[in-house]
Amino acid sequence: MKSTRTLVRTTLNGLSTVAPSLAGRATLWLFRHPLARMKASPAEQRLLDAACQGSTTVAGKHVVTYAWGDGERPVLLLHGWQSRASHLGALIGGLRERGYTPVSFDAPGHGASGGRATTILEYRHIIRQLSAEYGTFDAIIGHSLGVAAAFLALRGGAADTGRLVGISGISDFDYVVDYFCDDLGLRPRLRTELRRRIEDVMFPEEPELWRRFDATDRPHEITARILLLHDERDRYVRPDQSRRTAAAYGDQAELHTTTGLGHIRVLSDPDVVARALAHVTSRAPVRG
Repeated sequence: MKSTRTLVRTTLNGLSTVAPSLAGRATLWLFRHPLARMKASPAEQRLLDAACQGSTTVAGKHVVTYAWGDGERPVLLLHGWQSRASHLGALIGGLRERGYTPVSFDAPGHGASGGRATTILEYRHIIRQLSAEYGTFDAIIGHSLGVAAAFLALRGGAADTGRLVGISGISDFDYVVDYFCDDLGLRPRLRTELRRRIEDVMFPEEPELWRRFDATDRPHEITARILLLHDERDRYVRPDQSRRTAAAYGDQAELHTTTGLGHIRVLSDPDVVARALAHVTSRAPVRG
């Protein structure tokens, strides 16, 4: 993997000097496409087999949806980039034991869904469709990019809930681009070109997207009680991202950090799962 990253860095940075337009297109392609489609483990496959599977479409792409239960007390779960619904299995199992109906989906380019790429706007579109089917969610639980998608959906009226759990969540849309560029070691000119192409190619009809896609944008529009969970050693999404979100929402949000779980294992940690489920079942009033 390290040698591949080195090759990509050398190629893109070199192209940015002799063929900047080609380098820009290639960089955008890498940015918007998951590099791997994660397979379900045997345990995850059993979980998926137990679900009521449905489907919907977004931008012409087939999307697989999942629900466990009778539809009562629905809780929406949103996976992150290069992940899938079954990676939230520990939370799904805990919700089922407590009588909730976990609802989720594999985003385009992920899991069993079609397509090769997706965007946060496609997440919002799918969330809107599931909201139309299930109504107000008892809670929404997101991981990584799924947290940013949850905030965007709640602000835009695509979904409604009184409880929100964000695990390893992204606060600033800028961070996604910065991490991608830092990870590949891209030169400043390619960073600038990538941002331009994100604006002009990916989201041409989204003015001020660098603010509007932030979890902290217009916090007064979100009334849900918020629990944020983040590991101090997360090397993909730094814990300061959740701290920024917590600061923006004040007393409306609670932040709990762990140490040593990283970005993925945090999803199955018993204490993290217990805290998330306690928040879902809490009777504390939401903001009016």
